[in-house]
Amino acid sequence: MLSVAAEDRDAAPADAGLWTVPNALSVLRIIGVPVFLFLVLGPQADGWALAVIMVSGGTDWLDGKLARWLGQYSEIGRLLDPMADRLYMVAVPIAFAVRGIVPWWIVAVLLIREAVLAATLLIYRRRRLGPPEVTYLGKAATFALMLAMPALLAGVMDWSGQAALHAIGWGLLIWGLGLYLWTGVLYTAQAVLTAVRVPVADSQDRRR
Repeated sequence: MLSVAAEDRDAAPADAGLWTVPNALSVLRIIGVPVFLFLVLGPQADGWALAVIMVSGGTDWLDGKLARWLGQYSEIGRLLDPMADRLYMVAVPIAFAVRGIVPWWIVAVLLIREAVLAATLLIYRRRRLGPPEVTYLGKAATFALMLAMPALLAGVMDWSGQAALHAIGWGLLIWGLGLYLWTGVLYTAQAVLTAVRVPVADSQDRRR
């Protein structure tokens, strides 16, 4: 489970650079965060906000597929994709808590998890390692939460399927939150093992 070390990256696929289709989709998702916040907190245009979340979820699935199909892997892409995920995992629950759609304790749990994982990145940087690979379980947790968010938003809109989607949204939220916390524990354990097994790079190496 350890991250790929700098000296082992020659075996990885060639870096396709910044200007790739998957990276463009990740940037589009990141731009969608402030758009979503404006729609859901300003005019409360929930239908448009729902569309933004659904497009984000679709492009999150698509950028990984396109990276494999087109062979467009890149170091910046490995950063942009999880960055977009984390922005949505923080911004959407906060917006929902402000609107009263979810309680604030859920926001607190998500923020603590993200803060802990952000702190573990220092372990990898001090050892000249890239960030850890996202596990399939982590992707499943993110996928469940990304399904829960639009369902919860649709559950507060005035239409015939409101009650059903409200229940589905809460089920997915509880399941996704449990997986999200568990993967947070796994990523933290991975970082601790890295700290124990991999020596810190000397200052000369870190400046290269």
